[in-house]
Amino acid sequence: MNIQENISLKPFNTFGLDKKARFFTSVNSREQLIESLIWSRNRGLEVFILGGGSNILLTQNINSLVIKIEISGIEVVNEDDDHVWVKVGAGENWHSFVLYAISQGWAGIENLSLIPGTVGASPMQNIGAYGVEIKDVFHSLRALNRANLEQKEFTKEECKFGYRESVFKNELQGQYIITSVTYQLNKKPKFNIEYGTIQETLKESGNEELSIQAISDAVIKIRQSKLPDPKEIGNAGSFFKNPTISEEEWDALKETFTDIPGYDVPEGKKVPAAWLIEKSGWKGKRFGETGVHTKQPLVLVNYGESKGSDIKELAENIQSSVYDKFGIQLKAEVNFI
Repeated sequence: MNIQENISLKPFNTFGLDKKARFFTSVNSREQLIESLIWSRNRGLEVFILGGGSNILLTQNINSLVIKIEISGIEVVNEDDDHVWVKVGAGENWHSFVLYAISQGWAGIENLSLIPGTVGASPMQNIGAYGVEIKDVFHSLRALNRANLEQKEFTKEECKFGYRESVFKNELQGQYIITSVTYQLNKKPKFNIEYGTIQETLKESGNEELSIQAISDAVIKIRQSKLPDPKEIGNAGSFFKNPTISEEEWDALKETFTDIPGYDVPEGKKVPAAWLIEKSGWKGKRFGETGVHTKQPLVLVNYGESKGSDIKELAENIQSSVYDKFGIQLKAEVNFI
């Protein structure tokens, strides 16, 4: 176990914010994770778990032990004629795993190509894109209980998945550390190309034969055309969740904003947060080193030397503006630290 002191977290968060960890270590096994937790416990220190750093906004230094999860490994644990069950270490890069699955002919996560972050974070917020969510391919996960250091296996039902939600963001928040995730992928693809501009992009690319590789390529092309690369411009992808409102609220808004889009969900209508933000006048706005992306208003960016507090202030101003205009409260998808 290698414990470092006063380490900059700039390389470890996609916003590229230069905040420090009082103590820092990386672990590549459950045993090392337990050892690190005992080390921090013996010193009365809090623990902060870090994956890919793609869903956090650092507004302050972290006066605790930051543990970066780098548990790797991809293992087929079961299969039949239709499915393959794949256990993946929590520290594996999500997009790299997607590409590996495609190379093996395993279908189900191709629509989730190029999403930043690690495998361990994927079930925490039930990541999703282009008509697919983690819950659609999830089988189970293993997580370490921080209190008693025992491992527990969680089923899909126990994870209580919702829209960008799981039990780990609610009643079990901060109680478990995910060490591996097992996915149930398809040997016989069930293509999902109804969402967004996937069909249009496939036609433009000249892909006559539908395949999981072609869908992945289309999704990557779409994402790259809309979203900035964190290696070039600091960002955490979509900053806000798409809000859901009642049918009555949507009908009332429709009378004033005739072009407001809405998608049917069991709870009512889901309204694209990007549309609300753009209609509120924020798209492309820049305030010094902080701003709203020119192509995708859901993305807040660090142009170089922004502070986490500046990005937080911008996010809160956007939330107030959207609420004043539409009466809709946007919720952040990114976690403020």
